[in-house]
Amino acid sequence: MSIHAVAAPRDVQFNRDVRPILADKCFACHGPDEAHREAGLRFDLEESAKALHDGAAAIVPGQPDASHLITRITTDDADLRMPPTDSGKELSQKEIDTLRRWIADGAKYESHWSFLPPSRPTVPEVDDEAWPVNDIDRFILARLQREGLRPSPEADRATLIRRLSFDLVGLPPSVEEVDAFVGDQRPDAYERLVDRLLESPHFGERMAMYWLDLVRYANTVGYHGDQEHAITPYRDWVIHAFNTNLPFDQFTAEQLAGDLLPDRTTDQRIASGYNRLLQTSHEGGVQVKEYLSKYDADRVRNVSSVWMGATVGCAQCHDHKYDPYTMRDFYSLAAFFADVDDARTFRGGDTTPTKREPEIETLSPLDRLAIERLRKAAESCQQQIEVRRASSAEPESQSELAELESERKR
Repeated sequence: MSIHAVAAPRDVQFNRDVRPILADKCFACHGPDEAHREAGLRFDLEESAKALHDGAAAIVPGQPDASHLITRITTDDADLRMPPTDSGKELSQKEIDTLRRWIADGAKYESHWSFLPPSRPTVPEVDDEAWPVNDIDRFILARLQREGLRPSPEADRATLIRRLSFDLVGLPPSVEEVDAFVGDQRPDAYERLVDRLLESPHFGERMAMYWLDLVRYANTVGYHGDQEHAITPYRDWVIHAFNTNLPFDQFTAEQLAGDLLPDRTTDQRIASGYNRLLQTSHEGGVQVKEYLSKYDADRVRNVSSVWMGATVGCAQCHDHKYDPYTMRDFYSLAAFFADVDDARTFRGGDTTPTKREPEIETLSPLDRLAIERLRKAAESCQQQIEVRRASSAEPESQSELAELESERKR
């Protein structure tokens, strides 16, 4: 449950309550798209909506009955009613009431929701001070109380560990783990269980699943032959990033441009494999410019939706119908990635797996662990050799040293 959903009484808010109505019912003729705009009126811009047009203002803050918007959406005259009766966009009474309340409250506009900085809401007061353990509990309890509900009793230990395990690592607990938690009488047993699951390598796998869905991760190219391509190191990097709690600014920079960072590491270059996750074609007969354009659109759509909470991709062919983005914005964002050599895709060949040469040769996480174990074993052998050399020069000791040296080299 979002804490913003219970932070305050249900006042009418522009982004949450009003913008969706205007976007669905009004923006087609009175929105960002200049080519289809009627009467020079825009409801997406506050200054236009509140300005005089032909001697009347569509919105008069605090005065719904003086607002031309309310007049036109409530009139019985079919020739004057908005939206037009043949548009199929008639407003419901609830939507009309929402617009009326919003204007009566001052018709306050808000910036596009994804541009608003997060703010910390006031923690609500609750009747039961014993139930909340933290502030989030207070928001939940306040909402329950407003709805005339009470919290359910706490689940039993076996249910708790099962829920927590599925939530944090995506796996059921073992019988032994359930028994251990049920029998743990320490007051912080639950918190200890949370910490243990957060430290599990499966936690990164569980959390990475959501991110990989967002960035449309796949082991195949997507178009035509849908050939395999080696992108699994990027997946492993994401899992490791969650398990090591990589700060989000680094998480972002390394994916978008890890190969351009100063003193970049192999892992940072692997992270920039995000730029290879779009659908591509390795079929020899495709029109190169057509597919490069497809790649631009795919990349802009994903970058804008995942990192900006925006739908810039809708402005590929025309200014956005509902949100504040133009075609210029679309192609300006695409230009940031113009140095990505997407044309290399066409040199892969229409085979499975693709014959495209790898850009980075790297080791798998298991291979890295194996090499690290061997490195430590070699260091241990070397230390033993040095100790033996320092302690004795007897022939028997020399024979043992030779055996250690041979083991180290293996």
